[in-house]
Amino acid sequence: MSKTGPLRLPPEQLTVPIDLESLGFASTDDLEPFKGILGQDRAVEAMHFGVAMRRAGYNMFVMGEPGTGRFSYAMRYLRAEAKRMPTPQACVYINNFEESREPKALHMAAGTATQLIDDIHQLIDNLLATFPAAFEHPAFQQKKSAIDRSFNKRYDTAIDLVERQALERSIVLYRDGQNLVFTPMRDGKGLDEAEFSQLPEAERERFHADIAVLEEILNEALASLPQWKRESSNELRELNEQTITDALQPLLQPLTERYCDNPDICAYVQAIHQNLLKVVVELLVDERSEARPEAAKKAALIEHYSPNLIVDHPGSPGAPVVHEPHPSYDNLFGRVEYSSEQGALVTNYRHIRPGALHRANNGYLVLEADKLLAEPFVWEALKRALHARQLKIESPWADIGRLTTVTLTPQVIPLSVKVVLIGSRRAYYLLQDYDPDFQELFRVLVDFDDHLPRTPDSIEGMAQLLKTRVDEEGLAPMTVAAVARILTYSARLAEHQQHLSASISDIFQLVAEADLVRQLAGDRMTDTGHIERALQAKEARTGRASARIREDMLSGVILIDTDGAAVGKCNGLTVLAIGDSVFGVPARISATVYPGSSGIVDIEREVNLGQPIHSKGVMILTGYLGSRYAQDHQLEISASIALEQSYGYIDGDSASLGEVCGLISALSRVPLKQCFAITGSINQFGEVQAIGGVNVKIEGFFRLCEARGLTGEQGVIIPRANVPNLMLHQTVLDAAKAGLFHIYAVDNVDQALSLLAGEDAGTPDAEGKFPEGSINDRVVQRLQAINHRNHHNEENRDAAEEAPGR
Repeated sequence: MSKTGPLRLPPEQLTVPIDLESLGFASTDDLEPFKGILGQDRAVEAMHFGVAMRRAGYNMFVMGEPGTGRFSYAMRYLRAEAKRMPTPQACVYINNFEESREPKALHMAAGTATQLIDDIHQLIDNLLATFPAAFEHPAFQQKKSAIDRSFNKRYDTAIDLVERQALERSIVLYRDGQNLVFTPMRDGKGLDEAEFSQLPEAERERFHADIAVLEEILNEALASLPQWKRESSNELRELNEQTITDALQPLLQPLTERYCDNPDICAYVQAIHQNLLKVVVELLVDERSEARPEAAKKAALIEHYSPNLIVDHPGSPGAPVVHEPHPSYDNLFGRVEYSSEQGALVTNYRHIRPGALHRANNGYLVLEADKLLAEPFVWEALKRALHARQLKIESPWADIGRLTTVTLTPQVIPLSVKVVLIGSRRAYYLLQDYDPDFQELFRVLVDFDDHLPRTPDSIEGMAQLLKTRVDEEGLAPMTVAAVARILTYSARLAEHQQHLSASISDIFQLVAEADLVRQLAGDRMTDTGHIERALQAKEARTGRASARIREDMLSGVILIDTDGAAVGKCNGLTVLAIGDSVFGVPARISATVYPGSSGIVDIEREVNLGQPIHSKGVMILTGYLGSRYAQDHQLEISASIALEQSYGYIDGDSASLGEVCGLISALSRVPLKQCFAITGSINQFGEVQAIGGVNVKIEGFFRLCEARGLTGEQGVIIPRANVPNLMLHQTVLDAAKAGLFHIYAVDNVDQALSLLAGEDAGTPDAEGKFPEGSINDRVVQRLQAINHRNHHNEENRDAAEEAPGR
């Protein structure tokens, strides 16, 4: 008895169009803009919770597929919430005059860091204008001269005393630069070496003795000279410091008064004062500094005193929301840069560069999980920072001994940031499985669904969302028919008659492409014709591979029959994904059976092309055959199954229904109609289970049949569980309505076998016996015959081994 009647699906079950009258508008101009996010109530609630929970560890992972609006919604909501939060303090790094390798962090009210830097630059300009002028003032010169005169007076007094005693001995004291020399004198004139040598020996000896005595007197007179110099130097230093202090007081006093409410800034101003006492003469006053250009002096002072801005938030009320598109180590945590001086790498606090964590501190940091995990050192460093709640600038290369240059150790900055990771489900579950710290740090999951329920509210929301997009992008309005076509396309993307796709980006892409078609046509509004042409253009752009495969089928390079009947052969349906092009391709499934006991051999698995799920399907097939046909005897057969002309990896169990039908055909020797293609998964009880990609699979076989010519007999057999997934192309719908192509839905193997064979498979009675002559009965008879032959061959072999002479 034929089962084709009840199993054939009527055309109205092959898609569910949108009712135009139910939409209630003529074009998108009649709609209000959409606010919020469409159909993601679970994600919205989780986002609200994650933002409201301020405790440590409640960072968020926004999970979903790209194009679902997860990123745009997260940024939009975080920015709205951040405006209600206090603006974080500004932060600068300043020179640590006591230990220059350990710069200090200075915090201040938001928006004041730039003002502080400007004030320090003004101070530097004032310093350049004040020095060395302060040391050229007459009052300073008089005091300095007085100190010099006091020292010189002491010195001259001591020398005069020695000189008088020398003259009493007819010896003169000469001052030769820094040296003092005693020379014998006669007749008021100093003697040279030649004249001195002509004196009598006794007189020469007397002069030598007198000079020795005078040298001792000179040493005693000048014994206090170091002390005089020290006292003079101290007086001069005190004079310099007093002069510098007097000059700095009017320069620093305004800074102290302006920042009196920030003790740290006041302490820094005082530190600048103390440091200037030590270095102002060297930097601005002495002869070497005077020879330097004014710009060089200013640059040196800036490098020494100007704060290094790390982060400030002027004119931006609320907390920061920072998205770092390239989360490298340096971009996240900051870095210390170096400059080359005379072949050596040097650095200072002014070379500290902030990262995204500095900018996002006391706010939100949005990162893409896949990019983050691809960067070396970053994930572990981020976990350390979140655990310790500290932001530390250090080189990751130092820990592995790759950094040999002297570097800085900037003061650690307290870290209070909520990190929002955006990633796929795969990334989330991998982190869950392999990193025990992940759950501790990212306790909030914001799960974006990949489809929406097809309800009046979601349909209305999608239409309003299209209105919003059209207005934002400056596109032409869309007619109600165009909106309905877009909604149908969305259901096709969701592969479900009662769902809409949450991949909003794909829908917006189609709208933009259709608008281009409208522009080229010179129309005022986007209509269904523009949508259809945009879809056809995209298919043409990405359809080279599918067209080439179809050409090979039509020319006979790839063997696929669409008419006639054959034993052990049927047409299966596969899906190929090449880039962004996904299409269905029919493939011949073949099965052979022969005597033996090696079981069912999956050729794909034997050559390592069959992936685990495909191999699982073949093993389930074996279980089904055994339970169905071998209750009274052992299942002893040798059989092989192959997906013909497949040269790549095969995964999925959607071919198992076709494989079992081909195997049954080979066992029963019943030919199967080649005008059908079949897809479906089975369990061990022969029940047909749902598969994926049903629409593209059907359309792949349809296009081949259409190219060869539709006969009215061709069709596709699918699991009945996949009927709600049918959203077929209009050409398939038109062929089904005309009776030229058919879609059949089956619940079990027998129904599929009956369609393929054109006769009833045979239903077992209460004792499990199949009707005589039915397909299933022929399978049992064939298996029994193979089993009997196997046992007969074994008995003959055993008898031959026991024969005399063996």
